[in-house]
Amino acid sequence: MSKPKILIAVLIIAIFATGMLIYEQQFLLKPVVMLATTTSTYDSGLLDYLMPKFETKHDTRVRIISAGTGQAMEIAQRGDCDLVLVHCRDLELGFVNGGHGIRRIGIMYNDFVIIGPMSDPAGIRGSSNATEAFAKIARGGGRGDAIFISRADKSGTHMLELSIWKRLGMDPSNKSWASWYLAAGAGMGAVLRMANEKGAYALTDRGTWLSFKSQLANMAVLVQGDKILLNPYAIILVNPERHPHRNYNGAIALAKFMISEEGQGLIANFTKGGERPFMPIARNLELAEALGFPNQRDELSWYDARPQ
Repeated sequence: MSKPKILIAVLIIAIFATGMLIYEQQFLLKPVVMLATTTSTYDSGLLDYLMPKFETKHDTRVRIISAGTGQAMEIAQRGDCDLVLVHCRDLELGFVNGGHGIRRIGIMYNDFVIIGPMSDPAGIRGSSNATEAFAKIARGGGRGDAIFISRADKSGTHMLELSIWKRLGMDPSNKSWASWYLAAGAGMGAVLRMANEKGAYALTDRGTWLSFKSQLANMAVLVQGDKILLNPYAIILVNPERHPHRNYNGAIALAKFMISEEGQGLIANFTKGGERPFMPIARNLELAEALGFPNQRDELSWYDARPQ
């Protein structure tokens, strides 16, 4: 090999080695907080907006694992993350009561909406009664006029959907539904795309809808405003007694940031498509309690008492 080529090779190796050293100093040596959360907080862009501010303030990296609420809690139960940000009260309480998580606190809420094709063959447009809308979709499905796509992934969205069918005394596993009820087993973004392609109905959180609606030319929000469609989010720390290897202090720091005046203000000011997809509740005790956090005052006091 000629001398110029050798010099170039040495230079490349030196640049690579320097880059790796900088990477290690800037990233690998920083503390890491592992957050398992729902696809809605990730797909909406909220975490891309919030986490850099926390990372800069605390000189910490946040690694995000995006999954359905049920999957996020399974990850936490195995000890593969430090805290969860999720939205299904029954699953959350089961997680805490089972000793897997501690210090459950309300962070924010958004709402679910029922979307469907512009033509609306089931005739649900304009209703504020989600249960009645599901009944109409089922009747339309029975006639061959409507299709419904379910996430079918144990997410908070899926759990709410099942609870609405249950109100009607209906069971999606019924084989007679096979022609019109499609179990996607997928995240919210994938379901929205499928619904757009098939002209189908779906239940979605508003934040993800706002993120994807520019890609969904055939779809519209048809039903909204029902109280059962309100969608509160909680942060829960992984129990350090079960998983002492986890970054418990980092988890507390991230939770404190989310419930702080700064964090709550950032959530309130986050917009998507000119709309605010999430509303903060951590310090609105009356609203938090109404949305399923009866211990909000005590949990808030506990977090506020932790050192920065």
